[in-house]
Amino acid sequence: MALSKLERRQRIKHRIRKIVSGTEARPRLSVFRSNKGIDAQLIDDVNGKTLVAVSSREKGIDTKGTKIEVAANVGKALAEKATKAGIESVAFDRNGYLYHGRVKALADGAREAGLKF
Repeated sequence: MALSKLERRQRIKHRIRKIVSGTEARPRLSVFRSNKGIDAQLIDDVNGKTLVAVSSREKGIDTKGTKIEVAANVGKALAEKATKAGIESVAFDRNGYLYHGRVKALADGAREAGLKF
């Protein structure tokens, strides 16, 4: 029986999460992509806390342009917030999505603004 799109993503997500884990010093950068927006958060898995979160639906994020440009802006905003919080390196968690398009744009935007992966 063929897997649905969601089941396939969940299977990939679990395979990634076995390996990728975040600490306070090096949190996990988790990406969530929907049809309308894109969210990213830095998570400390040891204490189970979200340290920094940014969404394309927040005020202050430039939402003009294509979805890829918006994702890059979210990545830059996340990197700026992380720097203010004293975080400079992260473990990237693509959350079962392909590293392509908006997910890649978000990662590149964060790298551009100074986050180390």
